[in-house]
Order: sequence, then C-alpha cells, then structure tokens
Amino acid sequence: MALFNVEGWSIKTKTVAFDNKTNKSSKDKKKNKRKNGKLTREQKLKEETEAELKEQVEDIASEGSKSDQNETNKKRKHDEEAPLMQVKENIEKPTKKQLTPLQQKMMAKLTGSRFRWINEQLYTISSDEALKLIKEQPQLFDEYHDGFRSQVQAWPENPVDVFVDQIRYRCMKPVNAPGGLPGLKDSKEIVIADMGCGEAQLALEINNFFKNYNKKAKKYLKRRHKVHSFDLKKANERITVADIRNVPLPDESCTIVVFCLALMGTNFLDFIKEAYRILAPRGELWIAEIKSRFSDGKGNEFVDALKLMGFFHKKTFDENKMFTRFEFFKPPAEIIEERRQKLERRQKFIEVETEKEELEKKRRKIAEGKWLLKPCIYKRR
Repeated sequence: MALFNVEGWSIKTKTVAFDNKTNKSSKDKKKNKRKNGKLTREQKLKEETEAELKEQVEDIASEGSKSDQNETNKKRKHDEEAPLMQVKENIEKPTKKQLTPLQQKMMAKLTGSRFRWINEQLYTISSDEALKLIKEQPQLFDEYHDGFRSQVQAWPENPVDVFVDQIRYRCMKPVNAPGGLPGLKDSKEIVIADMGCGEAQLALEINNFFKNYNKKAKKYLKRRHKVHSFDLKKANERITVADIRNVPLPDESCTIVVFCLALMGTNFLDFIKEAYRILAPRGELWIAEIKSRFSDGKGNEFVDALKLMGFFHKKTFDENKMFTRFEFFKPPAEIIEERRQKLERRQKFIEVETEKEELEKKRRKIAEGKWLLKPCIYKRR
C-alpha cells in the first residue's frame, strides 16, 4: 500500500487537494493567455466568435430601436387619425356618448357639407331624376333629412307646425263652412295630400290631433280625415314612394294639398298641375317656401303663375322672416264659367289664354326652377 501513498492525497478521500503551484488564480490564467505576444488558435477563434456575436447583438439592438420607432410613429399616426376614423364609423348613427367634443364638431361639419351637396342636387334636377337618384342611393334621403333637422332648429318657426296649427284652429268650425276645413262634398271627409312629406311629420301630428279631438268631441262634431304622404323614399309606414308630379290618387279625391318647402325639382309647376288634378272643387292648396327663392322678392310672379294654372289666390302670409305661406283654392266649375264670361265681357279672356301659352312656352325653353323660383342653395362654410 505504501506504493500508492502520495503526499497531500489519500486514496480514501473523495476530493482532490492541490498545492499552491497547481491552484492558479484567474488573474494568472489571463496573463498566460498570450504566449510570446501571440494568441493561440483556440483563443483567436474565441475572440472572433465573441466579436461576431457582439456585432450581431448590436444589429439586433439597432433593429429593435428602429422597430420601436416605427411602432411609435404608427401609434402617433393612429392617435392623429383616430378622431376621423371614429367619425367615419359613427357617421350613420352618431350619438353624443360615442363622440368626443372634437369629433362632434367634425361630425357636424361633415354632415353640413353633405347636406348642402344633396340639397343642391335636389333643387337643380327634375323630379324623375331625383327619384332615380334616391332609388340608387337611398342613404342620401336620410342624410338630407338629418341635415334638414339641424337647419330647422335654427329657424324661429317650423312651417309644418304652422300647418298643423291651421288644421287645429279651423277644425273648430263645421266642415265646408266659411273658415272651416274643406271636406269632400258627400262624406265631408277631410283628405290631405302632403307632397314631398319628408319623414311625414305632418301626418303624424295631424293623426294624433284628430285621434284626441274625436275622443272628446260629441258625435255630430267628430271629424273624418285621411292623410296621404308622398316622397322619394319610404322612411316609415306613413309614406308612399312617388314622383309628386304623378301620385297614385284619383281625380278630385283630396280637399287639401300641402307643399311644405317641397317645390324642389326644376319642373315644380308639374307638381302644381298634379295638385289641381287631385283636388276636389273648392279644395285648398297650401304652400310654404323660403323667401330667398322668389325671383321678385315677394312672390307676386309666383302667384300669377299659379293663377294661370287655374288656381284662385286666397291669401299670402309673409310675416315670417324665413319663409312665405300661400293659400289657393280650386274653383268649382260654376265659378270658372262665371269668371270666363266676365273676362269675355271685358275682352280679357284671349289675353289670359295667351298668357297661359306664353308661360308654357317659356317653361319649355327654360325650366321654371331656373327663373320663377330660384334654387334654395345654402352657403358653403
């Protein structure tokens, strides 16, 4: 066993002990890296590998920095475009809860611009072209009326409300009595045609009024009524889609025809002809129009044109700052004959017939929407 005895080492122990010569510090190892000023092959390979790894790390870090910058730019661009994107997403049914104050302001500007464009289109094309336009792009109808509601809020008075008040007031008197509402001769039913009704607000309010009125009225004072509403799109169940120069109603079937800011097509005198057709004798034509549309400033030329088309002028209401109202009526056959004889005695009948011919001749040459009533074009902002 003595053969295997080594100083500092025992065969019975599991650990190896080193002397000071054998146990070198890391500092000594570093000093011995170089031999005669040269790197060993292994050391050189190691350093090259470390340098390459370091370069790769720097490239990755650089790419990461660029990526972070791109992400930052994308985020900044997204934040800048977010209000516009939000407006676009909510453009059909925006609510104040969904939009920030800035978005609400932008939404109002976009809606206003869109409304003015659609408004100009409807005033500068014929009614059949307008019907075709809305059939192809039905959303235009809704966008127009969204903008129109905003415009009406700034008005001192809404003409629809005035017409409803007229119905309420005149309903207190007997049908067909002086000052009362006109009704059909036999049934005394009040039949109203709202031409270019929009969202048929007039029909809604009149129906509600008569419903409440008839609940309280005595049997002999109850009123029978019907409201026909016509426009380019069926926005609700009250509306019938039609070009208002040709509505699906029989001759002489209505007692009141209403045009509330609805003489929009370039061929609006065709609407007046249609009103004459569907009105019963002594039936009334009610019109409200923006003051700025009248080429003569007061509407006298407009009144004369409607008189040439067979209507008798009852009254003009021009106290409102925004719009003027007119009331006409369709004379019965006996009054028409009486007037004809009167004009013949005065030798003016031929003159009137000539004026009618001249009016139609002028219409064929230049649409009345370009000279009798100017288009209602809102100012661009």
